[in-house]
Amino acid sequence: MCGITGWVDYTRDLTTASPVVDAMTDTLAARGPDARGTWLDTHVALGHRRLAVIDLEHGTQPMRTPERGPRDLPRAVISYGGEIYNFRELRSELVLRGHRFTTRSDTEVALRAYLEWGEDFVHRLNGMYSLAIWDTARDELLLVRDRLGVKPLYYYPTPDGVLFGSEPKAILANPLARAEAGPEELCDALLFLRTPGRVPFRGMREVKPGHLVRVGRGRITEERYWALEARPHTDDLPTTVATVRELLDDIVPRQMVADVPLVSLLSGGLDSSTITALAARARATTGDGLATFSVDFTGHTENFQADAIRPTPDGPYARAVAEHVGSDHHPIVLDRARLLDPAVRRSVLGAWDLPFNFADLDVSLHLLFAAVREHATVALSGEGADEVFGGYLWFSDPVARRAETFPWLKLGAHRGLDPRSLFHPWFVDGLDLGEYEADLYRTALAEVPRLEGESAEDRRTRELSHLTLTRWLPILLDKKDRMGMSVGLEGRVPFCDHRLVEYVYNVPWAMKTFSGEEKSLLRAAAADLLPEPVLRRKKAAYPSIQDPAYDRALITGLTTAAGDDSAPLSPFLAGEAVRRLTAKTFGGSLSEFERILVESTVRLDDWLRTYQVGLTGVKGTN
Repeated sequence: MCGITGWVDYTRDLTTASPVVDAMTDTLAARGPDARGTWLDTHVALGHRRLAVIDLEHGTQPMRTPERGPRDLPRAVISYGGEIYNFRELRSELVLRGHRFTTRSDTEVALRAYLEWGEDFVHRLNGMYSLAIWDTARDELLLVRDRLGVKPLYYYPTPDGVLFGSEPKAILANPLARAEAGPEELCDALLFLRTPGRVPFRGMREVKPGHLVRVGRGRITEERYWALEARPHTDDLPTTVATVRELLDDIVPRQMVADVPLVSLLSGGLDSSTITALAARARATTGDGLATFSVDFTGHTENFQADAIRPTPDGPYARAVAEHVGSDHHPIVLDRARLLDPAVRRSVLGAWDLPFNFADLDVSLHLLFAAVREHATVALSGEGADEVFGGYLWFSDPVARRAETFPWLKLGAHRGLDPRSLFHPWFVDGLDLGEYEADLYRTALAEVPRLEGESAEDRRTRELSHLTLTRWLPILLDKKDRMGMSVGLEGRVPFCDHRLVEYVYNVPWAMKTFSGEEKSLLRAAAADLLPEPVLRRKKAAYPSIQDPAYDRALITGLTTAAGDDSAPLSPFLAGEAVRRLTAKTFGGSLSEFERILVESTVRLDDWLRTYQVGLTGVKGTN
């Protein structure tokens, strides 16, 4: 895992731009604390920060081919971040095709695969990656992002080329980029959506998951190389369960390859417990142990209050799994003071670069990862299982299934998470937020592949699955990537292996829920791995602090923003709505979804202020 950045400009000599390229590169130091490098030629500059995970002594980047191209330059140069899990097989195949290797790194495999197969090399990769390859023969840049979008990659077209980086901060370090936002960008921030390709900074784009972007003289083109497809599922239930297990038996050990310490995150839920159990089995074959980590809050288990999305506390289940698989378990216990620490919250905003947040979940995840990083460089995680196997409430809730919008927005609005509620109606109407949301939903539905003969119910389930995988999962992957890489911790997500995603996507809903429980298919595949109480445990969301004093401290940020004329959002916030929410907070009745609303609004204000984002074309601004 690393950070990459670069600059292409066909009208200037970038060999003289070292100070700017160094500044862009160094913004990504947290992503790559082990080494840095740059490579400059007339019209291109590549930067790299390395987190050494495989072949620690070699793999320096940007990596160049020994083969020479025009002007005796390397034939191609790569700046790459991520992991290619099938790099050993690819390396063997490339050796048979005559390629010679000087390192054991997957970076060199990616570079030589490009030399062998050109752009088609992307179809051979299994992994999480964002990479940039400069082809000296074509005088062209190729940007590639993995199929599910586990690793981020942004770009900013300029009149004569492009800027790019693993995070927006790398792009913004270049004087050519401006931090601006207009109505559409504010809509993206307010709606709790990640539309593929869209970024809240005006003029900035992200390379979409499963896409590549070519940059040449006077042109930037985008091409999709992977998408979910609708296919008939012909396997019976026992075969389907066995296939899921076979895939997981291959995926987890494959994602454990590392030359640095690797651990597993363990909440005690079905998803992380399955990954942990498989990882422990893999370690048992080598005689090595496995360390596991979970997050908890002071007094959380003792004073736990069940609700609709957290029926049980994580702690007892995580300990049960750790005892069952024999892992060395480390609960990381946090308190209110740490979650409210201004320095920590600034670090979280700086890690995101964007006005998205998951309330205290962001902060606790950041602190958990910081603690894990003291022990390891790589952590396995259970993200993706709910998206792949249909574990969310909106797959079964009748209101969500009938919703003519993104189902999580519908459920959130029912529970107090309505981004419109804190703002003046004229501001919301001026953004045309309702029509913007409707247009995004129509666009997302149009992408869903159809299967001939599918019933209306199965068709709707396929729509919900596609929406969840393409519009909801990217938010969670962004969160995991930002919070982990802000402390130099690489997160690996086995459930996001594209082979598993493709297979389960086409399994009928009746088979996914054959036992009447959510994620029945995964429960069956993991039946011999877990203790019975964990196997039967109902889904519980990531833990959130249950402390009214936290909410009272939190609301101060909102009231400050509303009452401070210099606060960017102050002109747009509805004072009466803020006062009502404040009263609820001090009455001890603020719901978690209302807390997310408060934190989202404060985060947006902090983002506008911290990044000095200029608002253009927004009613109420000069």
